[in-house]
Amino acid sequence: MRCILALDQGTTSSRALLFDREGAVLAVAQREFAQHYPQPGWVEHDAEEIWRTQSLVAVEVLEKAGVRAAEVAAVGLTNQRETCVIWDRRTGEPLHRAIVWQDRRTADRCRELEARGALPLVQERAGLVLDPYFSATKIAWMLDRIPQGRERAARGELAAGTIDTWLAWKLSAGALHVTDASNASRTSLFDLARGAWDAELLALFDVPREILPEVRATSGVLGELRAPGELSGIPLAALVGDQQAALHGQACFAPGLAKNTYGTGCFLLMQTGAAPRRSTHRLLSTVGWVDGGGACFALEGGVFAGGAVLQWLRDGLGLLASAAESEGLARSVPDSAGVFLVPAFAGLGAPHWDPYARGALLGLTRGVTRAHVVRAALEGIAHSVADLVAAMVEDAGSPLAELRVDGGAAANDLLLELQADILGVPVVRPKNLETTAFGAASLAGLAVGFWKDREELARLWRVDRRFEPRMDRATRSALRARWADAVARTLSTEVQEHA
Repeated sequence: MRCILALDQGTTSSRALLFDREGAVLAVAQREFAQHYPQPGWVEHDAEEIWRTQSLVAVEVLEKAGVRAAEVAAVGLTNQRETCVIWDRRTGEPLHRAIVWQDRRTADRCRELEARGALPLVQERAGLVLDPYFSATKIAWMLDRIPQGRERAARGELAAGTIDTWLAWKLSAGALHVTDASNASRTSLFDLARGAWDAELLALFDVPREILPEVRATSGVLGELRAPGELSGIPLAALVGDQQAALHGQACFAPGLAKNTYGTGCFLLMQTGAAPRRSTHRLLSTVGWVDGGGACFALEGGVFAGGAVLQWLRDGLGLLASAAESEGLARSVPDSAGVFLVPAFAGLGAPHWDPYARGALLGLTRGVTRAHVVRAALEGIAHSVADLVAAMVEDAGSPLAELRVDGGAAANDLLLELQADILGVPVVRPKNLETTAFGAASLAGLAVGFWKDREELARLWRVDRRFEPRMDRATRSALRARWADAVARTLSTEVQEHA
């Protein structure tokens, strides 16, 4: 067996990568798919288009590498989390567009549940907060709008799940209706302590158990691929949410190690060991992965708009020809001239959790140029991540020694320099930035013996560059205070009153 195939189904594209035993990428294939915005704050995907693009790149990457299916030891699948689909069990036809993790349509429903006093139960059992980000209210919303949705669900005619579940169904030609614990822990329906769907949470969110998948281990053979035909017979040996995949891919195998992924959003996870750690700063408790050795947990915080900010500057405002141009343009000015860009385009996640917050560009004067705005955007991403780190350090009760980083925007040296300065701790970029895909591949590889153990995987993790903080403490403190004031201006009235 020459390699492991990783299927990396993301928010804006479907990708496939082949990894050899040294963790090197043999080939990559990628296809973007359409984003649908039917109303302000609503985000949808065509589930069939997701499957089509993912199956095409899975075949294409083998052709690029000159690898036969018989030489692939296993497939690991990682996916955009919280995005969910409902489909007909008999025909396999999706009955509504997939509702994406960024979608805000159920914000009022979450507010109603919080007013009823449901938050303590959700926090205690699921480790989450009440927010439209998570899957439960999305699934209930779709069931109420699919013709005879609830009646058909009760008759066992419908299946639901996150994107891992949808793709496992398609890859197995309908033989597998499964998810893993890392994805299940993002639904608000999963009891972290018991590792199972929770009857009280299902009743709270009005989601019938009959439509949900079986929860399996993250790393372990689930079955064999039946589609696409060119890949038939390869074992499907891992399902894992994208951020947990990156945690594994960054070799965060000991409690206290943390990574941040700069993708469409930014997601910070700290490994916390064999038991879930409850946050007192509105961070999330989540499953990292489950394998034969048991469960590993993490604390998590998310920034809903990370690399999406640069996409907006490019596509929405026309300030950039490409996202890669941001670094050179931002370096052309010494600072942001007092400008702050708070990227609350889809509300604010941890630690604020305000779905009604909206982005803001503050501190404008006639001297401000597009270079200052672009630099402010990079600083806004770094400040948002620093807010998460501050909360996580308080929860963990110990300082962060370093932050491991990955994702597309981690190729931006200036962003990582700013991140180190604003955090006051070193930021470490590995040689392999494909840590999400490698996380899925490594979990699948462990399941089939392609790699012996995590000690072997840890040796494959190598540093590309270490960014040391250079900003003095007084300057950092003043900058962080001004950022906090900028964020406060974006919060909705209700959240401001609560604060």
